Amino acid sequence: MNAPQSAAPVVEMLAGVSAAAPGVLWLHESRTIVAADVHFGYENVIGAALPMWSTAEIVRVLLAAVKRLQAREIVLLGDVVHASRMSGGAARAVSGALDALRAAAALTLIAGNHEGRTRGAAVLGETAEFAYRDGWLLLHGDKPPRGAQLYDRCIIGHLHPSLPIARRESAPAFLVTDRLVVVPALTPYSAGLNVFSDDCLRALQTFGVRSRIGVRVVAAAQEVLYPFGELAQLRQALKCVRPT
Repeated sequence: MNAPQSAAPVVEMLAGVSAAAPGVLWLHESRTIVAADVHFGYENVIGAALPMWSTAEIVRVLLAAVKRLQAREIVLLGDVVHASRMSGGAARAVSGALDALRAAAALTLIAGNHEGRTRGAAVLGETAEFAYRDGWLLLHGDKPPRGAQLYDRCIIGHLHPSLPIARRESAPAFLVTDRLVVVPALTPYSAGLNVFSDDCLRALQTFGVRSRIGVRVVAAAQEVLYPFGELAQLRQALKCVRPT
């Protein structure tokens, strides 16, 4: 398999749509950063005694991206919190994190499955089920929303796509077609969904993707992105180099 080409901090995947390290989407026209699955408050939800470091780290990453790209808006694409119930201290920390983002740019929160039936109202306040930016429908991706059209071009999260790079290691990855962009999870706690798996393909089929042909993959590292080309060709190339 050839080495990935054109590794760069920002990679334009479609006209007006770029991936930016370490795993956020950049919509040129509206100057919007789209981040998926940040799962604020994760440590508190799974074990209240754990240090809640990931929320502050993700905010740092997003604020750096706002400054670097001169963004006007941040859209968090669902699963903004790991769960709607958390301790009072954790809720205040999450509220402070959101306030820090709002001080840097307009902030839009899309509700995901982790927000539950309450849509995270107690911690997040107002959320939306979906939004439109630059001719794209932005939604979490666990299900099509009411009021949106299935034929819309979609930007989703939810899948936590990842590209396996070693036996026990993987890299967050964007998946891209002309009508669908899947943004990787920004939480550091998810191993992710293997982009070569049948589960991943079945999830993409909900949004009109019928095969791996035509689906491009861009792997994300902390400082650069690696466009690997078409998923079907990459999958076949990896099969060819595996020992028998």
